Amino acid sequence: MSIDLSRRINRIKASATMAVTALAAQLRAEGKDVIGLGAGEPDFDTPSHIKEAAMQAIRDGHTKYTEVGGTAELKQAVIDKYARDNDLQYVPDQIIVSAGAKQCIFNLCQILLDDGDEVIVPAPYWVSYHDIPRLCGARVTEMFAGPGQHFRITPDQLAASISDRTRLVLLNSPCNPTGAVYTRDELAALGEVLLEHEQVVVATDDIYEHICWADEPFCSFATANPALRDRTVVINGVSKAYAMTGWRIGYAAGPVELVAAMKKVQGQSTTNAASVSQAAAVAALQGEQQCVAAMTAEFRERHDYVLQQLESIPDVHCEPAGGTFYLFPDMRRLIRRLEMEDDLELTRHLLDEAGVALVGGSAFGAPGFVRISYATALTKLETAMDRLKVALG
Repeated sequence: MSIDLSRRINRIKASATMAVTALAAQLRAEGKDVIGLGAGEPDFDTPSHIKEAAMQAIRDGHTKYTEVGGTAELKQAVIDKYARDNDLQYVPDQIIVSAGAKQCIFNLCQILLDDGDEVIVPAPYWVSYHDIPRLCGARVTEMFAGPGQHFRITPDQLAASISDRTRLVLLNSPCNPTGAVYTRDELAALGEVLLEHEQVVVATDDIYEHICWADEPFCSFATANPALRDRTVVINGVSKAYAMTGWRIGYAAGPVELVAAMKKVQGQSTTNAASVSQAAAVAALQGEQQCVAAMTAEFRERHDYVLQQLESIPDVHCEPAGGTFYLFPDMRRLIRRLEMEDDLELTRHLLDEAGVALVGGSAFGAPGFVRISYATALTKLETAMDRLKVALG
């Protein structure tokens, strides 16, 4: 029996990044020697003081529903974080806590977008930036910024992409999958364009904020553009910086009207983020931050190693990353040399012949590239890079 699915669900695809991770796990379960470099999560364990806070919350009986938008303690911790790290001032009614930053983006798209509205997304992009708006009936306008632009869009590109139907611009810095980091001046220049379009809301996904080693300190779009604060939503979370992907805590700050509507959507879907995870997130944001610095230093070391190895492979070019735990090498010349069809054939070849799982760039709006996650131990990275060099050399 075949059941007809909605037109909305048929507009979108399953997450390519999760599919690669699942395939690598399946192959390992079958006894095959596969190194997965597709996962978008730190390999580190959650720091012990954060886990202890969660266990204490359980012992204290904090296992009930919370307010839809998050506990008072966590909202205050988020407010303090934005003031400390980003020079942004908020009140509790401007904060929502969700089951991951992805849910914040989903909630925002649900409250803003009608059928036929347009969302501007710089490419290469994280896969969900493309499909969440489409699930809401919107059209996605892509702006491609390749390595020649250091993967950063220009004000002229942005201006040319805006129409009367544009409702939302989704920005991400440091960027998944490229590791690109916008400077304060670059963000301010983009903001100058958006000042002229009052119907457009800006969502800035700052989830990789602390995994950053760019020449300039990290700057949020909201910090660089105070004149746009009344239509900017700043999205963040604890998954990446604190190695808490499975805890599912994201948060957003923005205008009271938008946050109230996001809470309405969340109240009719997941209700609140897990109470124990919220207690852990308080400890993450308010506790010592040396654990974040230590993990970031390790990511930087891995970045430098993988970049050096990639540049030694003929016909591979890779732009250095300013943050995240990804590199996004350009494999187009290599694909032509190997007489392959595309990046999908290349990644399948590397999985079959080298036992290394990568995600093809087509999933991120960049055919001919691949995303390499170096969120794994350096010893595994050394083995993986040796295999890649043999398979591609």
